[in-house]
Amino acid sequence: MRALFIGGIKSGKSRNAEEFTLENSKEKPIYLATNEFFDEEMELRVNRHKLQRADKFETIEEPLYLAKRLKESTQIVLIECVSMWINNMLFHGYKEAEMFTELEKLFLHDNSFVFVINEVGNSVVSDNKLVRDFVDINGRISQYLASNCDSVYHVVAGIKVKIK
Repeated sequence: MRALFIGGIKSGKSRNAEEFTLENSKEKPIYLATNEFFDEEMELRVNRHKLQRADKFETIEEPLYLAKRLKESTQIVLIECVSMWINNMLFHGYKEAEMFTELEKLFLHDNSFVFVINEVGNSVVSDNKLVRDFVDINGRISQYLASNCDSVYHVVAGIKVKIK
């Protein structure tokens, strides 16, 4: 089973993805957290997410090498958030092809996956090249994940709508 939750920032996609993961888990699922702390405000956001999920997940923090940290298991893996992971990869100098290679490595595992990604393409084209690169890569990775997932949910105002 593979599912993708996509939506804007603060749309409720994380909460919906967590609920979906728990509903579909027979054992304690893995929460693969991709965030790196850049500032105090980001740390507050992460702490709110930790409180939200409490001890319902086994948390693994990994900002870059998603597949490397997974052990052999049958647990469902919630990857939160793919957009933050893309940001990390760009920040550390990785190329788009290397990002796709890392995602392909994930799919070699027998685990079920639930992905969370931001919809960032509903805006004006930025005058900043790095922002344009991020938006383009995020869009291509969204398409890749959607084509490789059994179900895709768009989340708006806390409401998930199944689009695939």
